[in-house]
Amino acid sequence: SERRGETFVTRKITLAAARIAAGEQDKLYLGNLSALRDWGYARDYVECMWLMLQHDTPEDFVIATGEQHSVREFTERAFHEVGIDLRWEGEGVEERGIDIATGRVLVEVDPKYFRPAEVETLLGDPTKAKELLGWNPSKTSFEELVRIMVRHDVAYVQSHKHA
Repeated sequence: SERRGETFVTRKITLAAARIAAGEQDKLYLGNLSALRDWGYARDYVECMWLMLQHDTPEDFVIATGEQHSVREFTERAFHEVGIDLRWEGEGVEERGIDIATGRVLVEVDPKYFRPAEVETLLGDPTKAKELLGWNPSKTSFEELVRIMVRHDVAYVQSHKHA
């Protein structure tokens, strides 16, 4: 969600893309670019919670999209939304995201952002919520989620420019 704190990786990425595009930040430093996550939109998840409350009997449901995307993919999509296309070079801690148009290194891996107990892959199965509640877990696509977050942060950066 665009309301997440800046310490969450998705918000860190979208804010950095907006700030870099505005010339207010030079680089984005991230940890494990290959980590896979099941990212969904908070608004859609709240809708599922409401549907759960309307259900006749109390049951456990998994609220998830059922799709995985890497931190690298999220980063690439966020930068694309601000008009910057990245190419990736190197591997592991040497991997870098380079602006195709300018050749500038905009994304680097910093080992200090690696988590000691990192879960490499997170993926939920929303089948039960789809079937019993009629919930649509892909109402807001991954691409649309990134777009919403980036647009919010572009507006945020513009409204907080230092004069």
